[in-house]
Amino acid sequence: MRRFLAKRFAQAILQLLLVGTIVFFLVRLIPGDPARAVLGDAATDEQIAATRAAMHLEEPFFSQFVGFWTRLFQGDLGTSLISGRPVMQDLPSRIGNSLELVLIALAISLVVGIALGRIAATRADKPADHALVAGSIFGISLPVFVIGTLLLLVFAFFIPILPPRRFASPFEDPLAHLQILVLPVATLTAASCAVVTRMTRASMLETLNADYVRTARAKGLVEKHVINRHALRTALLAVVSVTTVELTTLIGSTVLVETIFGWPGMSSLLMNAVGQRDYPVIQAVVLAAATIVILVNLVGDLVARALDPRAEDN
Repeated sequence: MRRFLAKRFAQAILQLLLVGTIVFFLVRLIPGDPARAVLGDAATDEQIAATRAAMHLEEPFFSQFVGFWTRLFQGDLGTSLISGRPVMQDLPSRIGNSLELVLIALAISLVVGIALGRIAATRADKPADHALVAGSIFGISLPVFVIGTLLLLVFAFFIPILPPRRFASPFEDPLAHLQILVLPVATLTAASCAVVTRMTRASMLETLNADYVRTARAKGLVEKHVINRHALRTALLAVVSVTTVELTTLIGSTVLVETIFGWPGMSSLLMNAVGQRDYPVIQAVVLAAATIVILVNLVGDLVARALDPRAEDN
């Protein structure tokens, strides 16, 4: 287990170093002068020189690279070229807002998806199974922006039980925050729940036909215990694998969801930064998103290892 942990942590660190290096070079490979691109053609030479100094563009290339990593290890993600504020003042709250959407949607998807997948597998080829399979296919087929737009039209305009309103902090107005949280979470949950349902059903159908499950039944174990203790636990291995993929998919989907519902998260910050060519903010958000995805995959590997101790290091 120690070798496994050491190997996974080493891989995670190497991945972070690789992502940081790629981000550094991509920003500097953008055609033209980044300072002039930010300030526009009407900027004076003094303004351009000050912006280039703030972006450390006057330094030798190797010094820029070393300085980038030095500041990064010190927790300095730079200063926004638009607002003039340190990126670390805005980024943590934006990450928290995005993770709130993603984690709540994932939790609901797992609870509901595993339950529905279990029902479908234990009632294979029956009306309940056919209905759940059809519903999951429908959920997977609809793009996130279509689901979000439909929910917004129905529940915010046609049946205005969840009218659009400005973002409210959960610490300042918990009820208002809960109201504006419902639609974006429902949008993210729809497709993710469908995927978990399909994966749980497929894994359980395969497991229910395994020899050790037939042996457990032959010993006279109650069917409920056979399903929950033997079939479902083994099927959860596949669910854990798909969960890590779904979590990264949910993080990517927040770009559209936050735009549709005006949610002040990490993705909307990135979109605004790209539109304004705010390179320090772009670097910081990409690095933060990459770190989250790498940590998610690391945790997924650890959970899969815990569920199946026989797994070999790979």
